[in-house]
Amino acid sequence: MEPAVLGGKLASSLIASLVKRLFVADGPGAGLVDKPVRLSSLVSFRGEKRRLDDKDIHRLARHFVQQAMDSPGEHPFLAAEQTAVADALARRLLALGDLDMDDVQAVRLGQRELARQLKHRAPAPDGLSTDAGHFLDSATEWACLQILEFFTRRSTFVARTLVEQTRSQAELIARVDELIARTPRPGTQDRAFERRYLPYVAERHNHITIYGIDLRDSPDRWPLEVAYLSLEATATEDRQLPDEHPGAALTVQLPAEEALSAHDRVLLRGDAGSGKTTLVQWLAVTAARDGDRIPYVLPLRTLIRAGQLPSPAGFLTATGCPHSPPEGWTERVLTAGRGLILVDGLDEIPSADRHRTRDWLQALIRAFPGNRWLLTSRPTAVRPDWLAPEGFRELTLAPMRRPEVKTFVERWHTAADAPEYEGPLLDSLHTKRDLARLATNPLMCGLICALHRERRGYLPTGRKELYDAALTMLLARRDRERGMGTLEGTELGEEAQLEILQRLAYALVLSGRTEMDVETAEGIVERSLPTVAGQGDARTVLRDLLLRSGLLRQPADGVVDFVHRTFQDYLGARYAVEEGHLDVLTSRADDSQWEDVIRMAVAHARPRERVVLLRQLLAREEPRLTLLALACLEHATALDPGVRAEVESRSAALIPPRTTADAHTLADAGPLVLELLPGPEGLTAEEARCVTETASILGGQEPTGALAVLRRFRDHPSFDVRRQLAGTWDRFDTTEYAVEVLDHLLRDGLFLRCASPGQLAALRLMRPWQRLTVNGSPELSDVADAVRDPDALDLLSLEHHTGESTLAELAVFRNLRALWLQDCFGVRDLTLLSELPLTELAFNQIGSPSGLSALHGLTRLSLDQRFQDGHLSDQLPLDAPLEYLFLGQQTLAATGLRGLESWPTLTELSVARPAVLSAADWGQVERLPVLRTLVLNASLNHYAVEFMPELPSVESLRVPSQRKPDRYFRILASRLPGLRTVTLKTPGRRGVPLDTYAEFFPTAEVTDDRL
Repeated sequence: MEPAVLGGKLASSLIASLVKRLFVADGPGAGLVDKPVRLSSLVSFRGEKRRLDDKDIHRLARHFVQQAMDSPGEHPFLAAEQTAVADALARRLLALGDLDMDDVQAVRLGQRELARQLKHRAPAPDGLSTDAGHFLDSATEWACLQILEFFTRRSTFVARTLVEQTRSQAELIARVDELIARTPRPGTQDRAFERRYLPYVAERHNHITIYGIDLRDSPDRWPLEVAYLSLEATATEDRQLPDEHPGAALTVQLPAEEALSAHDRVLLRGDAGSGKTTLVQWLAVTAARDGDRIPYVLPLRTLIRAGQLPSPAGFLTATGCPHSPPEGWTERVLTAGRGLILVDGLDEIPSADRHRTRDWLQALIRAFPGNRWLLTSRPTAVRPDWLAPEGFRELTLAPMRRPEVKTFVERWHTAADAPEYEGPLLDSLHTKRDLARLATNPLMCGLICALHRERRGYLPTGRKELYDAALTMLLARRDRERGMGTLEGTELGEEAQLEILQRLAYALVLSGRTEMDVETAEGIVERSLPTVAGQGDARTVLRDLLLRSGLLRQPADGVVDFVHRTFQDYLGARYAVEEGHLDVLTSRADDSQWEDVIRMAVAHARPRERVVLLRQLLAREEPRLTLLALACLEHATALDPGVRAEVESRSAALIPPRTTADAHTLADAGPLVLELLPGPEGLTAEEARCVTETASILGGQEPTGALAVLRRFRDHPSFDVRRQLAGTWDRFDTTEYAVEVLDHLLRDGLFLRCASPGQLAALRLMRPWQRLTVNGSPELSDVADAVRDPDALDLLSLEHHTGESTLAELAVFRNLRALWLQDCFGVRDLTLLSELPLTELAFNQIGSPSGLSALHGLTRLSLDQRFQDGHLSDQLPLDAPLEYLFLGQQTLAATGLRGLESWPTLTELSVARPAVLSAADWGQVERLPVLRTLVLNASLNHYAVEFMPELPSVESLRVPSQRKPDRYFRILASRLPGLRTVTLKTPGRRGVPLDTYAEFFPTAEVTDDRL
């Protein structure tokens, strides 16, 4: 039911009770059929049966009006007129007593004519508004309807008009409903229009358009709700911070779409393509769908064409809205404070019109307070605090960050229905630094996406086409397709603008800087104008380039720079080649800041010039310059085949790296290397490991590009590659690396090390890990909570955990097979570990090893713990079926090998450097019948091997190598007649001469294990 109809029915029910009070009840003689009774004798404020006086009628009218005002929906008129309306209604009701007719005549007369009679007889109201008069007339008709209904229900009337009443009652009821439906309360027309207008706004602005793109198979517009992403806005405020000096500058960051949530008036600045207009569209669509605000999107470039900026009544007409609002609708919206006025493109109108625009805004704001206002502009269009007197807060759209770029690319490809191109483009954006620097706003991201799709998943060779397309879009096509003309009286074509811009860029490149003062820039422009036959003076031309080119900006007062360093390098290289400054370029090749300039110079150069550039780079015979020459090849579409072959041959000795030393040498060349690293296809396992090691080293300098390389190897089967990937987590963003790389690794035999709370929290983002190392002292309960599937954990290693604990929190790991405790000084008891299915335990320097003897299921035990003097059998679980035992220096110093015979199941014994070993200690070893492997971890002279008995069961020996094997090796060989393998533990990767050792162990295979 319509709100107005509902209000009308409420009003009818209210006035029904009023009418009953206006008439006296039937009495004797009142029902004479042949003698009708006049109305003047029936009303309750006349005649002998008077029950009400004038004051009572006024009170009843005021009550009715108050109830109508309190009914749901908008007020029918202004509250200030309530008393006047009630008095006027009372006077009309009192006029009933002056009518010279009976009830039957009144019914025949009808409610409209009866209402007109009352209006004519009552004094005319003075000064009522149109809405109040409309309500008074409606209320009078409602009253007359009820009066007539009252008459038809009186017994005297029924007696005289029963037949007529039967015929007319249905018609009267229908008329009541018809009248209510045809006389809606004020505001109904507004709401009906808004139901048409708001969907129109949402539909009109629910798309993003990139102007200036001319690509055959790529869309230039797509749904806003699919492609929109939240950007960040920043503001600098003077605010006193805790423990800071008063008035310290504070940078505030917030999502751009929340700009109006905390402040009703915002001036939003942003570079070309930063997303200002898209944000305006998003705010308009969101407001239209929510319905809490009425949005008005006012592009200034459109409004200014009409000459006169529109009044509120002309907002819709000026912007081409096909819907015609009710008269005065916009003013009523703004008066009620329901408007969201989005004024877009202050920079897109001439400067002379900006002052007029400010006056227009000031007048609107002062006339209609309480609404929300957003004005967008490029940064240099108006001075800071231009609208501060009107309470506008200034915000600046920040460049897109890596996650936002990723989101944009994903949504763009979803909207374009091209998911197959998404992954390759993201990899290119991660590994190619100049592309990443270019993709910092929605406009450039959209161009890159479209060009990549146009090329079927490949960016143009050398990327020169990308820059050319970007420059054409920014310098010419974008403004032309949006209907923009010249702003400041200058008219420079694309080539003329490029000539000036490349001179500015080259000056910056030569100075090694990225910005210059305005005076210097104006001087360069002035010297350029005769060449380009430009119009206007240097200051005007520079200002027009700052406002419209999309390439220059003014980051601070009196300073000019390029919006992207990559454009500076590209244009600077273009000018250097045109001027023949090739020697200048190669003389600066040692400076990494010139890398991109040289690569772009190769792109601009003619074939003979490319040969000169590349040969000069190779002539230096430096690995980094050789790699730079290799990187330049992708920009050299036409090149002497011999030069290309020479560059590739020289580079093949560097890429791929084949050893750890090669990886470090390659990484020394800098982030440029990341674009050149191959694989994983076509690489050996060792080459793949070295490539990932190179990328890992560069992760600190260029984490985005390094991550893109490492991501390619995440499915590699080699354990060494996977171990390298797992071990370099610390160099990257914790969450991103966990999701992009670690979660994909094959888990077999691989440890994951968590050394920070962030890494521990990231465990829940990945598939379960079977082997986990936790470094530091987090609460063990937090460790248990972080493990996504406690039942999957097989081996847990705790390192440097200083918190006191009995390890009770580990009970959740019901399938824990192995536990390693390194420097966990706070562990006070091991008893509770007996509840776990542990078969392996390793610890050193824990607070107390009490309870160790209760761990009856152990098969592997490693100890470097000082016990009280005694035997091993006094400390270790006697009934444990130990197969492997390591004894560290601390343990050996206290117990030696005494009591070792208690574990005849031992098949492997590893002994650290002892304080002293006696014949008795070696006698314990002699009593181990199934011992197969002996590991000595220090030089043989520390083990008193002359006391070693013959151990015929030992088949495998591991021992540190020496430069020259001495007599101890001869003694050792004589005591181990059953040896089949000897492994020499060798520090570093240089190896040892195995033939020398083979002389001592003629019946065994001798190998080295490089540590």
